[in-house]
Order: sequence, then C-alpha cells, then structure tokens
Amino acid sequence: MAPVLSSLGLILSSLEAISTLHAGFSDDVIQQVRTNLIAIASQSWELGTAAEALTELEWPSLSVFNASSIPPPHVLDSSDDASDVLKIATDTVNAKPGDSLALVANDGAVGDPASIGVAVLLANWTDSSDTSYGTAASGQLDYLLNVAPRTDSGAISQRSDQAQLWADFIYMAPPFIAYYGALQGGDNGTSLLQTAYEQISLYRDVLRDDNGLWRHIALGSWQDATHWATGNGWAAAGMLRVLETIVHSPVASDFEDSSSNLAQWIQEIISTAWQYQADNGTLLNTIDDLSSFADSSGTALLASVTYRMAVYTKDTSLIPYADKAFTLIQNSIDSNGWLRNTVDPETFDTPSAANSASPEGQAFVLLLQSAYRDYASSVASGATPISNSTSSGTSDGDDDDNGTLVRRCRLVRHK
Repeated sequence: MAPVLSSLGLILSSLEAISTLHAGFSDDVIQQVRTNLIAIASQSWELGTAAEALTELEWPSLSVFNASSIPPPHVLDSSDDASDVLKIATDTVNAKPGDSLALVANDGAVGDPASIGVAVLLANWTDSSDTSYGTAASGQLDYLLNVAPRTDSGAISQRSDQAQLWADFIYMAPPFIAYYGALQGGDNGTSLLQTAYEQISLYRDVLRDDNGLWRHIALGSWQDATHWATGNGWAAAGMLRVLETIVHSPVASDFEDSSSNLAQWIQEIISTAWQYQADNGTLLNTIDDLSSFADSSGTALLASVTYRMAVYTKDTSLIPYADKAFTLIQNSIDSNGWLRNTVDPETFDTPSAANSASPEGQAFVLLLQSAYRDYASSVASGATPISNSTSSGTSDGDDDDNGTLVRRCRLVRHK
C-alpha cells in the first residue's frame, strides 16, 4: 500500500540550534531503504532487527525510547497501528511448529529467535482475542531461561549446541527478557528485568577487553577475539534497549545502580570505537585493526547508539563523530536505496559481495535515522545541549526568512 508521510515538524528553538542540526536522510531514501529491508530480511535475527527498526522509525510512541511506552495501549489507534511490525510477529508465530519453544525452530542460535520476541509481546498486548502470541512469547522465554545451554557462570549461550558467548546475543535476547518483565510487572517482572541486566553483566565479564571494546565470540569450540564493529554495535545497542526498558518501567527506582552501570558500559564502547574513526567517517570492520576493511553497517549502528546516548546522558562530546559517520552512511547508499560497503553478516570478516546486500545494514540505516531524529528533536526543544559539531548532513532543506537553513527530519509511516 502507498506510504503516508507526516512531518515531524521540528520547531528549532534558536538560530544556534538550527545551524547545528542537519537534515537526516530524505523521505525517498528512507522509503527505499525500508522497502529493500523488508524484501530481503528472512533470517530470525534479520526479522527481529527489522521489527525493532520499523518500530523506532514509524511507531516511536511504542518504542522503549518513549518514556510513556510501557505499557503500550491495549488497543492501537488506527494511525499508530504498527501494522508492519505486527505482521512480522504474526508471520513468525503462524510459522512456528507447535512443538517448538523457540519462536523459530531449529535455528542453531539461542538468542536470534528471541529478537522477534518484543514484536510478539507487542502483538499479544494489543490483541487480547488471540492467545497464540502470549503462548509463543512464554515458550521463547522458557527456552532461554530453562533449556538453552549456559556457561559455568550462568550466562545463556548464543549457540544451541554448546556454551558459547557472542556479542550479538546482547541485542537479541536481553531486550526481550527485559520487555517481558516490564509488561508482566510484579515480583516476577522485576526478576526478569534483573535477569536481563545480569546476562549483560555476565557477557561483559567474558567479552570485554581492557580497552573497553568487546571481543566477538568466546568459549566453545572456536573463538573470534577480534573487536568486530558490528558485534560492538550489537552489544551497545542491546544494552541501550535494556537500559531504556528499565528506566521507563514502573520499577526504575529499584535499578538505579544497574542503569548507571549500563550507561557506563555503553559509553565505554562508543567512546573507544570512535577513537579509530577514519577521516571519511567510517569505522573498520575490526575496529582497531588498520589492515581491516571499512564497514558501513557497524558504523551506522554505533552512530545510532551515539545519538541516543547523547539524549540520555546530555553529553554531546561524541556527536561530531556520529555526524561524520552519518555523512559517510549518506554517501554509502546507492540510488536504489541499498547500503553499500557493508560486511558480509554471515562471514564477519569479508565484505558483502558486489551483487548482494546486508539486511541488518538496511535496518541499521533506519535505526540511525530514528536516533538522529530523536536527538535533533531533543536539541531543538532544549532538552539536550547543543554540540560543538558543525552540520554535516547533505539533504535538502528550506531557507527561512533569516537565510538560515531550517531542516526537518521526517517520521515515516506506512499504511
């Protein structure tokens, strides 16, 4: 169906703020990126990441980054119905075999099917007439907590055949566990929020290196000790989603120390990563290996986290790096809406082939646009301080009567 666009209508509060903010991606580019994402996302983690990206982009009132999103309304307004997100949830639940606890059967990865879980929980909360969503979400939680392999320390494995920890897991499973707890409420809900935090802490104990970056894979039959850009993005973005879920839950005051730790752990990843940013704005696939190739996927994801952390902490010192990365991503999207110069998400250490694209890279562009939109809105309202960064965007804007380029980010919705 035809897309419907509605302007976010940012009211820039001062000429200083106007000169600092750039336009973000154009509506046409975002629509192309979105269309391509939906066309090629098929693996469990790709669908889960797509669902989250679409929620943040099109339905921000339902995203955990919105202070009033927990709990969501039991009945969604027709103008805010999250139809594309709920379709991912519905298709997943309908395809799940009855004897599978995990949302996707025989996936091989423990965490990846759980990445769709937030969308399934949203479907359950907003459709009381269909109990299949709640049953499916409960089964996925049961699998994570009671069936999946664990390390001796209690960390839930990312793999189903052995106890092995991947940085990717942090984006896949803890946000689902936390969201489940926030919606469930009561002592059990609080316990699940604590579990989400503890799993992150256990993973960090194993994967974090002294410089603040995370290794990609540890334990099990093989390891990847490199500081993979996308892996660090998965970890930082996953921690951020858990943090926002906790602070917007009714029991936020019980988790002040945990929230402080999460914010610190996220900040150490992004502050270290940007130290290795190339002159053109990119991060390398292995962040601190100068012989590695440039990767737009990890760059986009870490830039999105940087914008959101600026809103959370009110520290905008890393915004110049994010702005530089944003321009790099703008220049890396071709005329058909494909993000180029990505890592192959299944090999981790080779670029995507010339005739292929990265589904997660497409999603990361949408996450980046959403994060920048919310950052720009926060700056314009005065809630977030103005960065010393100069404007780096390249999209078109409109000149106001003072000759200042007034730019607006767009909220894209699809009906």
